[in-house]
Amino acid sequence: MDRRAFFKTAGIAAASLGVGLSSRAVAHGDGPWATLFRGWVPEIFAPLPDPPDHTAAIVIGSGFGGAISALRLAEAGVATTVLERGSQWPNDPWREIFTGDDLPDGRGFWHRTSFTGVTKVPVFFEDFGGVLDCTEFGNIDVWRAAAVGGGSIIFTGAMVEPEKRHFDSVFRGVVSFDELHNTYYPRVRQMLRLSTMPADIYGSDPFAHSRAWDDQARRAGYQPQPVESIFNWDVIRSELAGTSRKSATASRSNLGNSNGAKFDLNQNYLRLARETGKAGVFPGHRVDAIAQEPGGRYSVSITKIGPTGDVQRTRTLTCDRLFLGAGSIGTSELLVRARATGALPNLNEHIGEGWGTNGDVGLARGVTSFGGGTGGVPCASKITDDPGLPTTLENWFIPGLPVDVGALASLGIVLDSTRARFGYDPRTGRVGLDWPANGNDAALEATRVMNDRVQQRSGSMFDYKPIGYDANARFTAHPLGGAVLGLATDAYGRVHGHPGLFVMDGAAIPGSTAAVNPSLTISAIAERNIEAILRS
Repeated sequence: MDRRAFFKTAGIAAASLGVGLSSRAVAHGDGPWATLFRGWVPEIFAPLPDPPDHTAAIVIGSGFGGAISALRLAEAGVATTVLERGSQWPNDPWREIFTGDDLPDGRGFWHRTSFTGVTKVPVFFEDFGGVLDCTEFGNIDVWRAAAVGGGSIIFTGAMVEPEKRHFDSVFRGVVSFDELHNTYYPRVRQMLRLSTMPADIYGSDPFAHSRAWDDQARRAGYQPQPVESIFNWDVIRSELAGTSRKSATASRSNLGNSNGAKFDLNQNYLRLARETGKAGVFPGHRVDAIAQEPGGRYSVSITKIGPTGDVQRTRTLTCDRLFLGAGSIGTSELLVRARATGALPNLNEHIGEGWGTNGDVGLARGVTSFGGGTGGVPCASKITDDPGLPTTLENWFIPGLPVDVGALASLGIVLDSTRARFGYDPRTGRVGLDWPANGNDAALEATRVMNDRVQQRSGSMFDYKPIGYDANARFTAHPLGGAVLGLATDAYGRVHGHPGLFVMDGAAIPGSTAAVNPSLTISAIAERNIEAILRS
């Protein structure tokens, strides 16, 4: 049965039975949704393999930093275990592996029942172990991945090298821009097959909004610059030709691309790591705590969980060297809790500090004329300016709106200095974040200056500002910091006070990647750091 048709019939059936489809019980396999997901994606319900009790190296997390660490360790002959709380999702040219923003179900979100995205319209669904985790702190929502492949599954593919002057102002000599530019950015580009949007795809119907965005930018005096991304243009061509289900041409990316339209980490770093025979990747294993034992090796407390959230087993693993790649939030939480509880007593005062949102702002403005088309996802271009702060606007799509609604979207990224600190609450055992209530104001102002300029000079048909839909900075999809290079660690991610412990992910970045998307810089620094670690 087609999924949309199912929603109509299932809703009627559930009402007649007195069953709520979003009930908590459904999340644990005793309702219709788990049965449906088992039929649609049986692979994620397969029995989960158990990692070995002891490995030379454990990598926590399978996103960019974790996957790169795993491959390079395995290539060096180091037995490596990769732990990932999320599922190993397959790809298929026709099956609906992942859900979409337009009518999401539990496959989209990590154990929650509602979500409000950039459109500010709430959606509701059943509890399940989906791919996007929204962690809600007091004044900011943080979007992060829960899947093998980490952020490469749910991000929108843009991978941008920052300008040297902005990079240097952020990293302050701890990391050499020239070193990344000459060696590690090119290495990542080659591994992930990055490229700009080809002309035939740019000229196709789903990307009418991309062409309209560029036209407005030029009318405002900007010159759009092409953006490299991780998309597989041949898969997108197959969508256009009707030989694959529509995904990246139909506003789908934030919750995964069923047909493999992105060159996600399962298609490169993680696949190659497994092929060495030295690395094992273990989905469904949540890391709850880390510690260093008296003899120097590390212990990792884990919970094995199924996709419905059922707890299958708890264990403690050990390793000689521990690599943290759980993302800015996950890595920071583990370290802050370990310092507070005495599990890693020698962590310094900089653990938990230097966290930022990368200056993320979602923006909308009206079209100059209606051009039709659907929601092609890949970012074609960007414009830059300095309206008080270095700012980039990227040519974006609107998640959840696969048809033309008379609006154009941008992702704004601002080099903003606002930072927050993680803290541990001994009463609850939880780690919180003290992001200020006005923490997004500077980024909002800078992006609005640029967006307003484009809107006014291009003759845009509608102004979203009076109804509060022109800008949204209540979220970040690019959390950075918490274990910053040169402060909590040395310049290569070696954690001060605990030899054999390394930070390899966005937690090592000082709150910003200099007014561009962070994935390319996180990856390049991970390549740089693991090379130095293995050399020593």
